[in-house]
Amino acid sequence: MKTLEKMTIGEYVAEDFRTAALFSKYGIDFCCKGDRTLEDVCDKKDLELEVLENEIASILESKNDSSIDFKSWPTDLLVGYIEKTHHRYVEEKTPIILQFLDKLCKVHGERHPELFEINTLFKIGSGVLAQHMKKEELILFPFVKSMFKALEENTTIEQPHFGTVKNPIAMMMDEHENEGERFRRISELTNDYTPPSDACNTYKVTFSMLQEFEQDLHKHIHLENNILFPKAKTMEERFSIL
Repeated sequence: MKTLEKMTIGEYVAEDFRTAALFSKYGIDFCCKGDRTLEDVCDKKDLELEVLENEIASILESKNDSSIDFKSWPTDLLVGYIEKTHHRYVEEKTPIILQFLDKLCKVHGERHPELFEINTLFKIGSGVLAQHMKKEELILFPFVKSMFKALEENTTIEQPHFGTVKNPIAMMMDEHENEGERFRRISELTNDYTPPSDACNTYKVTFSMLQEFEQDLHKHIHLENNILFPKAKTMEERFSIL
């Protein structure tokens, strides 16, 4: 493990996901902007580096038997987990949230016009996410699993049509960044998912679902950006020296 001052935000979270809650408390993006150092973040946000380092150290040193060490998982298992847990979550929750948002716009849109922008942002984002996940499932993930299998069996792989795994990874990370920005805007428009005083039950449920959706998206992006993608790059480098 690197010394604290040399680790990136993403590496902290990859080391122990409990640090994600701490970063969220300080408004630090650990998924889409996880490549920044703690010092860079503290300078930008005017935070005390030593205070944050002490809080992180406290988390890392405390025991947590329930935390999952995703870094230690075999690559094929991690890919399967992302697909079955996070991709499936998006597929199941998206149509429900879209239905609720349409209803809120019709019933409450006149008093709360921000609902229309929230609805538009989520519709755009859900469409982009659906395409994004298909690209992963049909192109990137199969190649990553083929590399893992080849290394396990000591065999070779064919050169992919996209050249190097770094190319689709760069595309996926750009799309992660865009989706992160979109949800930051949704969070602003919903006042951090706080329903207004005149909110009905559907209103409250929809905001809770949007918040949960964003939290799941953060975990989803973290697993890919900070754990799976570095593993994929490392595997590809092994083939170049075999």
